[in-house]
Amino acid sequence: MYWWHKAALLVRQGKVRRFGFITTNSISQVFDRRVIETHLNASEQPLAVTWAIPDHPWVVDGAAVRIAMSVGCRADQATSKPLLGRITQEADPEHSSEGAARMVEVAFTSPMRIHEDLSGGADVSRVVSLMANDGLCSRGVSLHGAGFIVSPEQAQDLGLGSFPGLERHIRPYLNGRDLAQTSRGMMVIDLFGLDIEDVRERFSKVYQRVLETVKPERDQNRRDCYRLNWWVFGEPRSELRDFLNGLPRYISTVETSKHRWFTFLDADVLPDNKLVNLGLSDAWFLGVLSSRCHVTWALALGGHLGVGNDPVYAKSKCFDPFPFPDATEAQKARIRDLGEQLDAHRKRVQATHPDVTLTGMYNALTRLREANAGGPALDAKERAFHDRALIGVLATIHDDLDAAVADAYGWPVDLPDDEILARLVSLNAVRAAEEAQGFVRWLRPDFQRARAGLAPVQPTLDGMQTPPPETAAVPATGQGSVAAVLAARKPQPWPSDRYAQIKAVRDLLATLPGTATAAQVASAFTGARPAAVRRHLDMLEQIGVLTAWDAPDDRRWHAPSQ
Repeated sequence: MYWWHKAALLVRQGKVRRFGFITTNSISQVFDRRVIETHLNASEQPLAVTWAIPDHPWVVDGAAVRIAMSVGCRADQATSKPLLGRITQEADPEHSSEGAARMVEVAFTSPMRIHEDLSGGADVSRVVSLMANDGLCSRGVSLHGAGFIVSPEQAQDLGLGSFPGLERHIRPYLNGRDLAQTSRGMMVIDLFGLDIEDVRERFSKVYQRVLETVKPERDQNRRDCYRLNWWVFGEPRSELRDFLNGLPRYISTVETSKHRWFTFLDADVLPDNKLVNLGLSDAWFLGVLSSRCHVTWALALGGHLGVGNDPVYAKSKCFDPFPFPDATEAQKARIRDLGEQLDAHRKRVQATHPDVTLTGMYNALTRLREANAGGPALDAKERAFHDRALIGVLATIHDDLDAAVADAYGWPVDLPDDEILARLVSLNAVRAAEEAQGFVRWLRPDFQRARAGLAPVQPTLDGMQTPPPETAAVPATGQGSVAAVLAARKPQPWPSDRYAQIKAVRDLLATLPGTATAAQVASAFTGARPAAVRRHLDMLEQIGVLTAWDAPDDRRWHAPSQ
């Protein structure tokens, strides 16, 4: 990124007309994209990316990596719309010759702008973390000492089952491969919260185990906290333990995985660093996360890693900004039931056929969908696995989940991926605007509010969360009062950023005593065009934030009370 940054500076200074780079595909991920963002959003002589392929295979001397290609120039010197390339077909290196493995097909589109993450369409790089999701997601523990891992037989020899309380410190342990492939059935010694004298006095065999197998390795570590606290995991994840406390189960997904799926783990299971874990035990959340809406979002916002270019589920981009639907209790019950069905079905299949893995099941599901869409029919081996693993049942549950979650958002079930992303990005901006006003749709209200030092949620008669008074919209009382309110106000500057515009429109409607037309809303801002305001109003109505009425003169919108 150093040379990309230097070249961008030269272009913006007028010393170079344009530049092009071949880089690793990590250029579009969270850390590196900040460099690009600085130049694209500069106040003076901003840059434009005019041509890009964000992800492309590269095979050199037998080494296979993934690259990105990008071309930049000054925004005021761009002569045409940018071109953004996406791979539409790629030969599989494992099942083709060396020459064939290098061949790909790329399709180009012309978005209005190529963003800092080298994407077009919905600007997913602009989403922000939501308070509603805060404090509920963490990677698992990082051991920094293989000696912590023991087999069930070794655990028994160390006293598990014989010494009261040891069951809290020798626990089942799963890593990414255990979850996606076949579990090793291993356990882990977890001494978090104990000082070494306690361990030696209460669990002498455990003390000797970590003394002889962990301490020698930790003694060589340069970090004082690792070396001095050698009996505790390198990263014990206190925040993980905090949000899992008291839960019977939690949701987990493999950080880097070919397919994006979520599963429940029992509370006594300690997750490895390669698992991303959510402190949510309600299957309604599992259902939403397992739906096409969230998976599409996660694939677009997360990075990719390795030769297989597998998607990465990044907490800060995939979970923290994700806007869950504002579902009714009936909709939640339907999604909850399907989430339970999904989790139970997969576990039942795996219990019956221990050789069936989650990766294998989702490989088969992908093939089934390809075949149903007109691709090659399943061969005999694929059909046998399909029948044994009940992939048709898995497909039906996922289809029903997709429909139920789309209904909870108030959207058609057959939206294309780009439209799903655009709506979720817009909904993220709306939720952020709500939170700026003080209304937060907490996922676990009691836990999260206590963690933030806030008062408990006060339920209303219908069981819904009571919003702070300043966020409630004033009841509609007629158009004359709206016109009078707007006439008495001084017009505010119209924001240049699209998401700030959405927030401004939503904030304004929340303060008006009735419905307003696009022209009336535009009149409240200096420089706002009614057509642009109308697009924002339509979007806010579409995602359920505003309600609308068709009047003889024009369509009118209102922000209902939360």
